[in-house]
This record gives sequence, structure tokens and C-alpha cells, in this order.
Amino acid sequence: MSRTIHIIGAGLAGLAAAVKLSALGENVFIHEATSTAGGRCRSYHDHLIGMMIDNGNHLILSGNTSALGYLRSIGAEHELVGPATPEFPFFDVKSRERWTLAFNRGRIPWWIFDARKRVPATRALDYLPMGRLLWARRHQKVSDVMALRGNAYDRLLGPLLLAALNIEPPIGSASLAGAVIRETIARGGDACRPLIASQGLSHTLVDPAVALLAKRGATLRLDHQLHAIKCSDSMIETLYFGSDTITLASHDAVILAVPPYTAAALLPGIETPNSFRAIVNAHFRIDPPPDFAPITGVLNATTEWLFAFPGRLSVTISAGDRLLSTPREELAQTIWAEVAAVTGLDAPLPPWQIVRERRATFAATPEQDARRPKPATRWSNLVLAGDWTNTGLPATIESAIRSGDRAAAAIAV
Repeated sequence: MSRTIHIIGAGLAGLAAAVKLSALGENVFIHEATSTAGGRCRSYHDHLIGMMIDNGNHLILSGNTSALGYLRSIGAEHELVGPATPEFPFFDVKSRERWTLAFNRGRIPWWIFDARKRVPATRALDYLPMGRLLWARRHQKVSDVMALRGNAYDRLLGPLLLAALNIEPPIGSASLAGAVIRETIARGGDACRPLIASQGLSHTLVDPAVALLAKRGATLRLDHQLHAIKCSDSMIETLYFGSDTITLASHDAVILAVPPYTAAALLPGIETPNSFRAIVNAHFRIDPPPDFAPITGVLNATTEWLFAFPGRLSVTISAGDRLLSTPREELAQTIWAEVAAVTGLDAPLPPWQIVRERRATFAATPEQDARRPKPATRWSNLVLAGDWTNTGLPATIESAIRSGDRAAAAIAV
């Protein structure tokens, strides 16, 4: 019997679910509240900087199997760029020291025994406490599992966990931190090669999916916000979009791929994360130095990660709530001084833009992680998707796409 799968939300979770279901021949209808697809992972033309920029900077690692599978399915895996080997350059703004962390490709971490490849002023034994995270329990904080001191923590694990969890590592979930380590460093260098969408997030992750879905006959309706849902005890019955209403047939289904606060408003009574952390991004219109690395870790600075794109340098600062009230000009000047030090560029402040996402991710504490729901709900024709659902990972691109894949699998059964 023909049925329609209504996907509410055209972020990466919703798009991933739609790609999977359309490949199975399902009739897919995507409803997006805004005027563009992509959610937090999108590009737009910014009039202040005068060019296309991304809403936020996102990194994919070669071990992100769900994200890479999604890109292969939409024909866009070739759009990612990164170093040929699994390595990360770092720069310490305070000491002006540079080094490159170079993982070896196999699972055995030979790199920790080579002073030229590991973090300066560390020993091989300094990396052993990282392994404790692999067996962390869900109620534990990172500080419950390991000591947060020493050069290996200050110069590698701390910055890594801050970026992955988007929360101060001491109060972050140890089990989520362990999941990050398990899927990257513990799998060896082949899972750690950094990859970025050099031509923009929409160009790489969104536009090819939208084109593929249209080719398969799926419908994407923009500016179509869901206002309310009518439910019986066991089924979703009606979707109210303000200007129109959709009554579901008994065999239709819904994937709700919206932010957690929107899901909680639409479905009172479901438990979702309710505490969030900000991310701050800065974009500068200027050519990076020739052969500058696609991503560089920055220490002892406001800047944390520096991305190099064609004609643009961009900065990401995790857990950025402390910067939400900083005047924009002051913040841009501070960050640009650091970027100039990292890159060696001797130039005044170029055209810039500051993007502050106040609720970029759920707060990755053990308490908030425990509030993440599974995809299935008590309504037989409703499944949840989003990086805030219980994927076992923090809120990342990999988590969002994995949630969409799982939602599609649940609906397809």
C-alpha cells in the first residue's frame, strides 16, 4: 500500500533520513520551517563580508562512517579536502611554539613513542589515562575518570574534548568523551584524518542531497512550519502547519527532525535535553597563506581552531557562552590578532563577520545525556531524529546523520 513519510525538518538528520527512505522507494515529503535546507549546517551570502560563508565551521574525520556514507550516497564525498596523512598542526599563541601531531595509520599508536609526532614535552606514558574514558559509565564526568592536567591534556585531549563535546571537559560526559576517542584515536590514524567542506557546507552536504531527493520524486517544502500535532494514545493523526493541515492515513508515518526545544513544544511530555551551549564563529575575508593547513589547533588564545578556505579564514570557539555579550568589534579585533599570529599575515583587520549560535548544541553533561530519547516513541508512526537524540555521540555532524539513518531504518521496518 502506498504511504507517505513526512519528515519535519530539513537539517542533516532530516536529509539523511530522506535520502535513505527515498532510496527504498518510499514517498517522502520534507517540511522545513525556514527558507533554506541544512539547519545549523548551511552556507549563506553574508553582506558584511561580501561572500558566501558557513553558519558555523564543521569538521569531519575519516572515521565518521555515517557522515562519509551519507556523502557517498549523495555523490559528494569528493568535495571534502584535508591532508593526505592524519595530522594536525598546532600553534601556541603564548609561547609562539609550533608543532604537528602526526598519527600513524594503524591501530597500534606508535606515534606516542615518537617525540617528533606527539605533543612536545610529553612522554608516551602521559597518554595512557586517555584510555580510561573508553570504559566510562554514563553517569560519570570526565573529571571523575582522569586527572585533567599535564601537557598531554592541556595541548591535546583538553582541546579535542572541548571541540567534540562543546562543553568544558571537566563537567562533560565521560561516556560521550569515550565514544569520541573510541571512534577516532582508538581506531588509529586511518580514522583521524581531518576533512573540511572547502567549498562550503551547503555545496557539499546539503545541495547535492536536495538535488538527489528531487530526482527521486521527493518533495521539499520550505517556509512550512509545523505548529501543532494531534495525537491519539498510539498514533499521530494530524499535522497542523498554520495555513494548511495534513491528516495522516493509517499507514503514513512522521520523522520529527527538529531541535529538542521544538520537539518538546510540539510533544508535551517527552523528555529532551533542556540545557545548551553556544558556539562562536569568526570569518575573515582574506586569502590564507599559500599551502596553509586546512585546520590548525590554537592554544592559549580565544581562538581554538582556525580553518582555511579559499579567500577566507574562519575561527571556531566552543562553549562560547562567555563571549555572547562581548562587543562584536572588540571580539573581531581580538580574534584577528591571534589569526595574524598563527598565519604570519601582516594585515589590518579585513572584512569580518561574527556568528554566535546561542543554542548550538545540548550541554554534553551526564545529566543532559541521560535526557536524550531513543528514536522510537510511544506513537507507533512517529520517530525522532537529531543530534540530540540518543546516538551515543555528542552533537556533531556524525551524530546528526547517524540519527537520520536510524530513524529511516525504524520507519522502514
